[in-house]
Amino acid sequence: MTLQVTPMLQSCILHFGEMGSRWGINRTVGQIYALLVFSKEPLCADDISESLSFSRSNVSMGLKELMSWELIKLKHFPGDRREFYSVPGDAWDIAKILIQQRRKREMDPTMSTLRNLLIEKPANAEEKYAQERMKDMYELMEMLTVWTEEVQRLDKSHLSSMLKLGSNIGKVLDMKDKIFSSGKKA
Repeated sequence: MTLQVTPMLQSCILHFGEMGSRWGINRTVGQIYALLVFSKEPLCADDISESLSFSRSNVSMGLKELMSWELIKLKHFPGDRREFYSVPGDAWDIAKILIQQRRKREMDPTMSTLRNLLIEKPANAEEKYAQERMKDMYELMEMLTVWTEEVQRLDKSHLSSMLKLGSNIGKVLDMKDKIFSSGKKA
């Protein structure tokens, strides 16, 4: 089932490809992912290849990359030997997967390196200063990691409400501070 790529879809698919390099993937992978995101039905590699006019080998490599990021799901249909691909759930599910994968690929290795460097005894004042900065970075990354884990446990309606708060979250925190500070005075 080849997806008919209309001018509107083509524009978005091309944009995903352009954004690919900024997201840490190549243009082909970005375009393959966009096609799968906007396809109502799962697509096989031949369908993807035909829809995007990519070589079958480029599509296969792109699908492997997307599988390694856990951004696509493999599906089989009875009586059909081909493998079909689709994206998991909705935009919220995709965002959660991306957050998990970026953390696993970027944050975790950096935190591990920083942790190891913080154990070492600084050799001089410059290393001591650098280590203090590393500690600040590590603590921030640790807080962000814990926060994202907590946020990912929220259901979609709570996530949506939280994001809609936007800058008003500061007002909520100010109110909390006033309540707790007035309680301490009493």
